Amino acid sequence: MGEIEGTYRVLQTAGTRLGAQTPVGVSTLEPGQMFSPRMQEKHMHVRVKLLDNTVEIFDIEPKCDGQVLLAQVWKHLNLIECDYFGLEFQNIQSYWIWLEPMKPIIRQIRRPKNAMLRLAVKFFPPDPGQLQEEYTRYLFALQLKRDLLEERLTCAATTAALLTSHLLQAEIGDYDETLDREHLKATVYLPSQEQALEKILAFHRRHVGQTPAESDFQVLEIARKLEMYGIRFHTASDREGTKINLAVSHMGVLVFQGTTKINTFNWSKVRKLSFKRKRFLIKLHPEVHGPYQDTLEFLLGSRDECKNFWKICVEYHTFFRLLDQPKPKAKAVFFSRGSSFRYSGRTQKQLVDYIKDGGMKRIPYERWHGKTQTSVRALTADLPKQSISFTEGLRSSASLSSANASFYPLAPSPVSPPGRPDFKDSSSSLADPLAPCISSAAVKNMATRRSSGAAEGPGTPLAQPPGSPALQSGPGLAVDSPQPSPSSQKSPLSLSPAFQVALGPAEQGSSPLLSPVLSDAGGTRTDDPEEPRHKRVPEDEAYFIAKEILATERTYLKDLEVITVWFRSAVVKEDAMPTSLMTLLFSNIDPVYEFHRGFLHEVEHRLALWEGLSVAHTKDDHQRIGDILLRNMRQLKEFTSYFQRHDEVLTELEKATKRYKKLEAVYKEFELQKVCYLPLNSFLLKPTQRLVHYRLLLNRLCKLFTPGHRDYADCCDALKAITEVTATLQHSLIRLENLQKLTELQRDLVGVENLIAPGREFIREGCLHKLTKKGLQQRMFFLFSDMLLYTSKGITGSSHFRIRGLLPLRGMLIEESENEWSVPHCFTIYAAQKTIVVAASTRLEKEKWMLDLNAAIQAAKSSGGSTGEVVLEQDLEDTAQVPGGSLEGQGQHRANTTMHVCWYRNTSVSRADHSAAVENQLSGYLLRKFKNTNGWQKLWVVFTNFCLFFYKTHQDDYPLASLPLLGYSVSVPREADGILKDYVFKLQFKSHVYFFRAESKYTFERWMEVIERASSARGALSPTQDGPAHG
Repeated sequence: MGEIEGTYRVLQTAGTRLGAQTPVGVSTLEPGQMFSPRMQEKHMHVRVKLLDNTVEIFDIEPKCDGQVLLAQVWKHLNLIECDYFGLEFQNIQSYWIWLEPMKPIIRQIRRPKNAMLRLAVKFFPPDPGQLQEEYTRYLFALQLKRDLLEERLTCAATTAALLTSHLLQAEIGDYDETLDREHLKATVYLPSQEQALEKILAFHRRHVGQTPAESDFQVLEIARKLEMYGIRFHTASDREGTKINLAVSHMGVLVFQGTTKINTFNWSKVRKLSFKRKRFLIKLHPEVHGPYQDTLEFLLGSRDECKNFWKICVEYHTFFRLLDQPKPKAKAVFFSRGSSFRYSGRTQKQLVDYIKDGGMKRIPYERWHGKTQTSVRALTADLPKQSISFTEGLRSSASLSSANASFYPLAPSPVSPPGRPDFKDSSSSLADPLAPCISSAAVKNMATRRSSGAAEGPGTPLAQPPGSPALQSGPGLAVDSPQPSPSSQKSPLSLSPAFQVALGPAEQGSSPLLSPVLSDAGGTRTDDPEEPRHKRVPEDEAYFIAKEILATERTYLKDLEVITVWFRSAVVKEDAMPTSLMTLLFSNIDPVYEFHRGFLHEVEHRLALWEGLSVAHTKDDHQRIGDILLRNMRQLKEFTSYFQRHDEVLTELEKATKRYKKLEAVYKEFELQKVCYLPLNSFLLKPTQRLVHYRLLLNRLCKLFTPGHRDYADCCDALKAITEVTATLQHSLIRLENLQKLTELQRDLVGVENLIAPGREFIREGCLHKLTKKGLQQRMFFLFSDMLLYTSKGITGSSHFRIRGLLPLRGMLIEESENEWSVPHCFTIYAAQKTIVVAASTRLEKEKWMLDLNAAIQAAKSSGGSTGEVVLEQDLEDTAQVPGGSLEGQGQHRANTTMHVCWYRNTSVSRADHSAAVENQLSGYLLRKFKNTNGWQKLWVVFTNFCLFFYKTHQDDYPLASLPLLGYSVSVPREADGILKDYVFKLQFKSHVYFFRAESKYTFERWMEVIERASSARGALSPTQDGPAHG
């Protein structure tokens, strides 16, 4: 569907028209004879404006693809994480268009010689902590600096001043009022900089001692929380003609009215994106749109604008959502319908894996504060010596001279700088006429970066552009493999045409427009355990505890998003929630969510440094976690009032669902969505429960460290701070957990009204067999502080339980009766007006029930509670459900609640078990293997609510599958299992067997410990240990 804009005759230059000689060496032409346009077309100079506002000129062939120019730019900058960036240019209508790698440049840019392309960030990750290279973060900071000046990154005046102060710190160093004012007078960061000057200076005064790398990190940290972070508007209108702005992000397609986001179409909801002339179409999945329209339509200014936005959406979806690159479409023989456009680079996952697995040699990159108003002589004198040990190829004596020769001042002369012989024929540097003042810090940064490639010679590895699949090392290729010959190094790209067009199977994926649910690319990657790993992993236990904090924090933030993003979107879309409740709910959870986003980012950044992913910090600075924990645990004290109101939020939400039918319908429908993998109200408990996790993990750190350890004091202070918060919220958490459980049961029990009553507490739920005229019948029992309920399963396919009887505890008596009835593990319950005989599945289950029943009876007697009226058992028996069925294949998502698991596993769970489960939660990557298979499958695994949930990656919004662990036993594989790997544990329930492999001894022990504790709290036994189960 792409258009060829046309071919254009090459015009003679002014010098040629005046008779000037063309400097091409010795001419073999007759006097007066000129070159033909065809000969002049052999080389073309293209100008590229870099992020520091310098301009580079690159020599390319006129008919080459965009990939050739991109590769030259990446090589020139020695940019490893190049896939986040792109080159953009303005068309005739003056809107920006990305240069396509797989399309000839002359078919994209009308006059390439006259055009000015500019380097820009193309893909903005949700968390800049995912960026592995400090140099990449520096370029991102420059992009945000540009966005501030161009008013793309709109924010409050105070936030803009704070961002500018960090940019200032990175540029000129510590606060000096005179130097600051001179620099701000010469350099413009904000459109209204004069008005914000004093704020900028006040903020800059606080950053004393902050390194440029830390300043860049702070810029990214602040910017990522802004709603306009990475947003590029595309003007459009909806079907009613209302003016709106469309944008695309890692989440999906966004709709803005002005600068206010009014809707988000998440990638998981989108089935297809397409365009027809000026109309941009979004087709939603059936479960999303329901009875409403399935296709949304937006009108853009022109067909070209519409197609441009569609291409950006395709690339964003592929980069952030797919595991591999999409497969190229086969060309039609006669007629082609639809666009053949696809994203041709690496996906984010491929890029991260490539960097982490050591696919590219890391080059040291140091940034230094610049000094304004300095001479060129002083500038070059202050430049640091380039380290000559960053690669094996730089150990020769010639390396030092080459590295030193690469430091040079920028000059307007087009002469190529010394020290970069590989680029002297392909690019040159000149000052940007639009940027008359270039800071010395920018010169230093570029010079320092360029020095990395300065010593490249015949014996030195050529810096390969990582964006090209052709140049990536294969799994079996050693890092120190033979290097290209000097003749091949002279080529600006060394990329064969075959590799420019065709991609191998490893780089091919599914259609960029299909959701992973409908695409084969959504399948989970299977890792070969024998594959060598190049990632540097510390071995101390503190690192693994910090990694556990990171993994569980990622899961926790995803849980908060179920409320703050997904549920909010559902109720806003249907306008189902009253304004007062909306305010109460989100005003108490949004601040907590924002706080934990920042905390997660700090932990991710620290762990990246800890793992050795950055060489800009010393070892002692980043192999610790206590300072981050102390700072954030102290900040959590400020959120105590929010935590204390969560039980009010839960109560009001429950009342509103009874009062407003529309809200009740949205609530029930939302709970059936895949993203809501737990009962919705349980997500409201997560913030308070997370505080308990912090306390336990900090306690573990404090026990690990000795008093002389540098992290000991910070961890102890952090533990003290979080203990104060949890002590304040202890009673609130107990009340909240009880309220949540009663609310959950109220929804699933049919035939009982007003289960949520003042003073009523949940004690135990589980499966018992009741002796009836027809024999032992399976019943589900629920013990509360004032009554005992027993129910039977509803009709087949229903997730509800129907009330069979209600017995008040006051006056109740419990007796063992195995000898009387000859039924194993049975006991008799004498109530005021009814007597029933029940049998447990094991002796341990019987003892737990009798213990809890007797304790509850005594408590009810001492409290003087009122006696309720008994509801006589109905005669109807439901035998449609057969006990002992499997849960793994349940179609209904809500069947994984503890109530349903207890029914199928013939077991029970108490309030104390739920409390233990809160403390024993874990997340992380594991390799999973089935009993009768050989391959190990890498999955992100979350253990919560007595259940394992499996994801492809930690970034996924909903689990692929789940495995309830009630009734499972955990052990180490036996010799007969044939498992020869380390750190493997085995889960078994009857004939169901799973093996899981952890990455380290600590991780293995933690998974075993957590699962065992959650099981031992309930006293879970395998069926062979205490006799067969009945039913």
